[in-house]
Amino acid sequence: MQKLFGKWDFTEVEVTDVGVRNYIDLTPTSVPHSGGKNSKQQFAKSTLNIVERLINKLMREEHNTGQKITVYKNVKSSFEIINKKTGQNPIQVLVNAIANAGPREETVRLRYGGIAVPKAVDVAPQRRVDTALRLISEGAHKASFTTKKPLPNSIADEIISAATWDVKGYAMGKKDNMERVSKAAR
Repeated sequence: MQKLFGKWDFTEVEVTDVGVRNYIDLTPTSVPHSGGKNSKQQFAKSTLNIVERLINKLMREEHNTGQKITVYKNVKSSFEIINKKTGQNPIQVLVNAIANAGPREETVRLRYGGIAVPKAVDVAPQRRVDTALRLISEGAHKASFTTKKPLPNSIADEIISAATWDVKGYAMGKKDNMERVSKAAR
């Protein structure tokens, strides 16, 4: 039986949100690194392990670009912090955070003549997972940038706050803002 980082079991994890169940991959792996297999297929990202997708999102743009080993160590440390703070399997906490932080509704801009009108639309499940991962990684980087707070602590705090519906976290605050704007655009 393969366990993530040799400690946490994937078989204990349940995805309670039915909408994103097919888009969160929990295949057991000890090292979340696929080497870019299936990168040519259109929806291959839903076959990547969810922890590897988190690591890849943390390497976005100018933040730790190409430093997969560094980000891998930071995620491993943050999972240990999550386990100490919550006493739960950190993979389960991450899955709950993704299910909670993914917005269910957002706005698009429709143009009628020369006027742009916002319109509320439902979000696809794949986009919900992508947006949740992006918001969690952005929140972790913003919390650790120009502060003395290390990145593993900020990753752990962001995941825990999203998993517990804490609006003080970056991801949940942005999600609530998106849904509030889309509610006004109905």
